[in-house]
Amino acid sequence: MASGVNVSNPALNFSEKKMDQPSGRSFMQVLCEKYSPENFPYRRGPGMGVHVPATPQGSPMKDRLNLPSVLVLNSCGITCAGDEREIAAFCAHVSELDLSDNKLQDWHEVSKIVSNVPQLEFLNLSSNPLSLSVLERTCAGSFSGVRKLVLNNSKASWETVHTILQELPDLEELFLCLNDYETVSCPSVCCHSLKLLHITDNNLQEWTEIRKLGVMFPSLDTLVLANNHVNAIEEPADSLARLFPNLRSISLHKSGLQSWEDIDKLNSFPKLEEVRLLGIPLLQPYTTEERRKLVVARLPSVSKLNGSVVTDGEREDSERFFIRYYVDVPQEEVPFRYHELITKYGKLEPLAEVDLRPQSSAKVEVHFNDQVEEVSIRLDQTVAELKRQLKTLVQLPTSSMLLYYFDHEAPFGPEEMKYSSRALHSFGIRDGDKIFVESKTK
Repeated sequence: MASGVNVSNPALNFSEKKMDQPSGRSFMQVLCEKYSPENFPYRRGPGMGVHVPATPQGSPMKDRLNLPSVLVLNSCGITCAGDEREIAAFCAHVSELDLSDNKLQDWHEVSKIVSNVPQLEFLNLSSNPLSLSVLERTCAGSFSGVRKLVLNNSKASWETVHTILQELPDLEELFLCLNDYETVSCPSVCCHSLKLLHITDNNLQEWTEIRKLGVMFPSLDTLVLANNHVNAIEEPADSLARLFPNLRSISLHKSGLQSWEDIDKLNSFPKLEEVRLLGIPLLQPYTTEERRKLVVARLPSVSKLNGSVVTDGEREDSERFFIRYYVDVPQEEVPFRYHELITKYGKLEPLAEVDLRPQSSAKVEVHFNDQVEEVSIRLDQTVAELKRQLKTLVQLPTSSMLLYYFDHEAPFGPEEMKYSSRALHSFGIRDGDKIFVESKTK
């Protein structure tokens, strides 16, 4: 074993303190187990993202743990913090901490952990039963440096969220998915720092609740509302611009939108560039091509739809498609966007329908014994099958028959059809071509 590494068992230090801690596993206990030299090999020198922090003199854990700056301790049964001095000694450099799917139910225990991780910027507390306790402002203050906070499936109340927003002045990203919200509660003071909000898979249906998010987060850049059943955007255009002045991206995936007027209202967001609209009732009756083209044509400022970039070429194709789609619709039912595009492109004629399917049959001239007959032949049959078709006409057995194909537009002479299994369509036979039949000479 490398010199300078303390081989004392850290678990003994925890057993001595066990009586002073809540039942269950502590953060520090799990940390020691996961990042012990046996499970996380010791490295000398500048490791790849591995940091061995200097610890206070006399620490029983000195030189024992090799911690990266990103700690993942999800699904470990953690219920409490453990020794705060040990946390402070080993986590001074940690910037990201994943504590999701543990058994933390007391915000005070979370605070003990976070307050001793001074460089922490990302914290994931998803699927911890934290709704069972009240978050006090003194506890929330320990989170003050966090910029990204994940509270998915934590059932955090809006009161808890408000407390967090008050105490996290630099919070930029907040995840509140799967929390069973049916309404939104506004705090007394709005949060200007938040740029991204994920609030998917809740029970938000009324636009009156969604508009509160604009009031709460005036600097919001990205709003992810997927898998809520928002049924309409009931807001005047000028009001939408004031509510979400900085919104660049919105996801309404699997929402309840049923009207094209709601899609048109997305144009009211002055900075909107990206939209996700898959799985909404409005688009169900349309084909895949119609869905994308009709939406692209209605949203001239959107440069990315459902994750795919809208190129200049696609936009023009979609806008022309839009004009043709509504060309025969009664004037009173034509959307306003149609008139805008008519001004841009003029009235367009419907595209000619071109059948690109391969030809299945052809009418050819069959020449034999100085006779000519026009015969319709199937092009999916083989040369052998064609001989059987012509057997009665030319009065020759198939074994004595020689066939030659002559393309009336080609500069070459006749081509012998010598391979019995070859399909006729491979010759490129068309109406007006000729087939010559001769008898084999003995």
